[in-house]
Amino acid sequence: MNKKIIMAIFVVLLLIVGYGLFYVNDYYHAEKIAVDSLNSSSNVSAIKTSNGMLLDGPGNDTALIFYPGAKVEYTSYAPLFMNLSSQGIDCYLVEMPFNLAFLGQNSADEIIDDGNYSHYFLSGHSLGGAMAASYINSTNKTDGLILFASYSTCEIEKPVLSLYGSEDKVLNIEEYNKSKVFIDDNLTEFEITGANHAQFAYYGNQSGDGIAKISAESQQKQCVGQIINFISGVLNKEISH
Repeated sequence: MNKKIIMAIFVVLLLIVGYGLFYVNDYYHAEKIAVDSLNSSSNVSAIKTSNGMLLDGPGNDTALIFYPGAKVEYTSYAPLFMNLSSQGIDCYLVEMPFNLAFLGQNSADEIIDDGNYSHYFLSGHSLGGAMAASYINSTNKTDGLILFASYSTCEIEKPVLSLYGSEDKVLNIEEYNKSKVFIDDNLTEFEITGANHAQFAYYGNQSGDGIAKISAESQQKQCVGQIINFISGVLNKEISH
């Protein structure tokens, strides 16, 4: 083969590898407030696991497994889920390979197989939510799905809570509305007035997002309240049946 052709192929491959390394290392980092929150509660222990972190609070019956958004460091979501864990729902924050949920769609398998909880809820933000939605029908070991600024592209046969902000400019609202056909009567929807896409966590401003009109603390507090109500409703319905 001609040396010039070999050199051209080598340069192209080098550029591809270089771009790939740049892409996976260019991600939203957790802010200090998120990292510090992991040691801020007297009744929640942050325990490192093989694929992320368990926030172990006073509850022992129900757990939530969370898939982070694309290129977002998983610990960015710690404050929201530390709050939720302190109120009786233990939370697993999944650390995705290269911070991309589509590379770890089945991460919940290991958590569920190794866990001792009676009930599991799957959850995710943005791309993480889409991957959680794709996964949930593959197992009969989950009780419901909680989406943060996300939507499903496949039919969901379990109860779904959808949370999104009125100022979110990242979520494709047209596709979101079309996706409701996949959930039908199983959907509980809550729009958080003044909330945007990024303030479900602490990783700074996200490109293309709207400007929030409420604080991240307020946005996350409303999420926790809605999640607790949703999970309680699902479990109470199961008991009544």
